[in-house]
Amino acid sequence: MEKNMVVLLVDDEERFLATTRKLLGRIGYNVLTASSGARALQILHETDVHVVILDVKMPGMDGIATLKEIRNAFPLVEVIMLTGHATVDSAIEGMENGAFDYLMKPADIPDLIHKAEAAFQRRQALEGKIRAARMRRTLDTDDAEV
Repeated sequence: MEKNMVVLLVDDEERFLATTRKLLGRIGYNVLTASSGARALQILHETDVHVVILDVKMPGMDGIATLKEIRNAFPLVEVIMLTGHATVDSAIEGMENGAFDYLMKPADIPDLIHKAEAAFQRRQALEGKIRAARMRRTLDTDDAEV
């Protein structure tokens, strides 16, 4: 990886947050946690997060509402939805609203890592395309001025 991935885990289950944060931290990820959608949005405003792993079912602002806010305010952030069996339709709705992928709970850590890395690579590729387009625009502007 070119730079360290910053992952934000969003779930109302504190045990999941603590365990997953520890496991992902051991392999070198910078892991932040939020126990609500509102707190996740606050963190996103304060920190450059690459990948959000977001639970669908949470009290207050649920995962779908949080996803919509993330897509609107932070379009480069990749989001992976976490869903239980009863909320598979919500995961599909999440994909329709711009989520990168989804995982079933309880999430298998190797699967979670694989999807997070794939999402991070997609983000890096998108950032590379944006940089290249800006560079072309700058060069085109410089050529036009000559």
